[in-house]
Amino acid sequence: MRLALALAVLASPAAAWEFSPAPICTLTETTAEGTLTITYDASLPEYTITITLPDATWPAAPGFAMGFAGDRPISIQTDRHMRSADGRSLTVKDTGFGNVLNGLEFNMRAYATSGDTTVGFTLTGIGPAIRDFRNCPAANLA
Repeated sequence: MRLALALAVLASPAAAWEFSPAPICTLTETTAEGTLTITYDASLPEYTITITLPDATWPAAPGFAMGFAGDRPISIQTDRHMRSADGRSLTVKDTGFGNVLNGLEFNMRAYATSGDTTVGFTLTGIGPAIRDFRNCPAANLA
């Protein structure tokens, strides 16, 4: 029984924040609740954050908010969000993401909310990936 449990745990994919510098700076986390993707395109310059639900759709709500819980809690909100055609993804674009990046780096959990839908992400282990993401724009412009 213990062996079966140990094998099941080891066979399960471990959630881990991933960073990629190309073709644009990208930080991603995928869990059973959804996928959170942040990009930075230095050629525009523009940041995006997209939260994609695996088996549900975001409501057509007038606002979107993110809350960060931990040592440096912060919450932000906007009405400049867009839903994908199928409603599974919600995206916000902006030229500055300092509050979002600080919220991710210095807290324990992030919550994305629109209407009556909330998706949570653990921020455990994000440190190296977010530091690489923050350093990415300069590397891509060189």
